[in-house]
Amino acid sequence: MKRPTELWVYLSASPLLWLTLTLFAWLFAVAVSTRLKRHPLANPVLISIALLAGTLKLSGEPYEKFFAGAQYIHFLLGPATVAIAVPLYRQWRQVKRALVPMVAALVVGSFTAALSIMLMGAWGGLSRDVLIAFLPKSATAGVAMAISESLGGNPSLTAVLVVLTGIVGALVVTPFMNAMRIKDYAARGFAVGLTSHGIGTARAFDVDQTAGLFAGIAMALNAIATSLVVPLIVRLFL
Repeated sequence: MKRPTELWVYLSASPLLWLTLTLFAWLFAVAVSTRLKRHPLANPVLISIALLAGTLKLSGEPYEKFFAGAQYIHFLLGPATVAIAVPLYRQWRQVKRALVPMVAALVVGSFTAALSIMLMGAWGGLSRDVLIAFLPKSATAGVAMAISESLGGNPSLTAVLVVLTGIVGALVVTPFMNAMRIKDYAARGFAVGLTSHGIGTARAFDVDQTAGLFAGIAMALNAIATSLVVPLIVRLFL
């Protein structure tokens, strides 16, 4: 019988190992989140990241080897982003009634997200490429990485920032909205989708279906807005 270390060396040679571990980590994280009644701190994405990061650290495997397997999931970001248009089409009548405030919130939110990064970057002395990596952080990962790469930023850093933004948004959205006494679930969902993309949208669906619907719409619209706003700000200020 092979030793555990020898078995690990044999299995780690296949990229499918990390793909399988990623899927099992996600399933385990969802089970934990469900058991804890979808508590904000029991975020499946956060749990999955902790599990996979711990596995990489303990095994000593480089990130490049992990991504060789996880890239199959990464590829699905593109089709998933396009599919966001589906709820917008299905619920167009409901969306149409709130179109004007949604467009206003979209414009203000997109510019605020980008300009606040510019101000903090100037205060912190961040380099140009790091600033560019930060700017699209509120867009969904596939769009944000493409924007960052096209403008000369680091798409890997952008991916990390996108995930962190989503996790923080998912953690604080419910207590923050409750503290602000915002009871309109359409407004709550749109706000979290605008700032925290897919991770925030998943959290919104856990809370309320209407919130999830408007979060998904906000995520789709903000992907378009960010792809227009960020290059404009880079051209004007960087």
